[in-house]
Amino acid sequence: MAEIVRMPKLSDTMTEGVVAKWHKKVGDKVKSGEILAEIETDKATMEFESFHDGVLLHIGVPEGKTAEVDSLLAVFGKEGEDISKLLAEAASSAPKEQAQEAKTPAPAPAPAPATAPVAVTAAPAPAPKPAPVAPATNGSGRKHASPLAKRLAQEKGIDIGRVKGSGPDGRVTKRDVEGYTGGGMAYAAPQVESFTEVAVSQMRKTIARRLAESKFSAPHFYLTLEIPMDRAMQVREAINASIAPDKISFNDLVIKAAAVALKQHPKVNSSWLGDRIRYNEHVHIGVAVAVEEGLLVPVVRFADGKPLRTIGAEVRDMARKAKEKKLQPADWEGNTFTISNLGMFGIEEFTAIINPPDACILAVGGIVEKPVVRHGAIVPGHTMKVTLSCDHRVVDGATGAAFLNTFKGLMEEPALLLGMGAI
Repeated sequence: MAEIVRMPKLSDTMTEGVVAKWHKKVGDKVKSGEILAEIETDKATMEFESFHDGVLLHIGVPEGKTAEVDSLLAVFGKEGEDISKLLAEAASSAPKEQAQEAKTPAPAPAPAPATAPVAVTAAPAPAPKPAPVAPATNGSGRKHASPLAKRLAQEKGIDIGRVKGSGPDGRVTKRDVEGYTGGGMAYAAPQVESFTEVAVSQMRKTIARRLAESKFSAPHFYLTLEIPMDRAMQVREAINASIAPDKISFNDLVIKAAAVALKQHPKVNSSWLGDRIRYNEHVHIGVAVAVEEGLLVPVVRFADGKPLRTIGAEVRDMARKAKEKKLQPADWEGNTFTISNLGMFGIEEFTAIINPPDACILAVGGIVEKPVVRHGAIVPGHTMKVTLSCDHRVVDGATGAAFLNTFKGLMEEPALLLGMGAI
């Protein structure tokens, strides 16, 4: 008996998916466990295995097309089996667009990927009408131009007042305009308007939805501190010299310091759940990673207990997987706090939108060399600004400030971190 395969829910935030590629075609025999298709979710492109043995009788979503979770994806059965009644029943309960596609058993030719740029060129803007050309003047009053010369100057876009006349009393003639080689165009040449439109990817749709929900449902407030970084720079240099060729980054120090500070301030390591607040005893740090289509947040689990080298290796590995779209749901779920670092892009200070379900997110700016005051004297120094975005339903100002000051103390003297997790 024929069986329907539906669009799977491959992540906790997935509401629809795009079939990036079919690995089987109608009429192929498929065994359970074989790769059936590649499906683009809001987070990554993932392989989807068949759970059925049989013949692929129908493809409900062609390559490049979008379908909601639980929509008809494919039909399996015995070779030659009549599935028209099954498709009709599925079409009657499917969304209008899905129902339309279900009428045709064979898949439509694959269109271009949903994210392919679509160049659109607007029609040329209408050329502005030439400005009326004033008669040329001579030193004693007016210098005239023949009607033909005036019309020719308008057609050529020439300011006739700049043309030297060869006729009587300096009159500008047709020959003068035709022989004019100077500047002074009366109006600009027509310009062409153009733009490019790109289809919104599943990832960008989810980013837009989740961050809009966060920004407009969670009352954000922001706390900013400037942290001296000279000691952190010295400690990092010493650590890297001792563990060469391995290296740790300033971001690794930030993750470790934030994780240790969260253990001391569990109210910041929390989530708003509507009718209750969850205070997490474990520390899972989400690290924002920029990819071509937006932002992914892989998670460093139990970060407070991990050595700096382990944190650095995990972040590098997950950043690589994010850019290659190889992250799995387990890699981006379960964060209790998030860090967004734009310092490497030259950004000195910014605010970030809270990443649900977290109650806070830390925005980290770049290290800046500037004059600082030490012991009453102005000396060269290095500082870094950080801004904590807080959900006021969960975290109060004093709570957030206490966390930031603990974090600042650990960054000012990162040697303290070494006793809380080896290098």
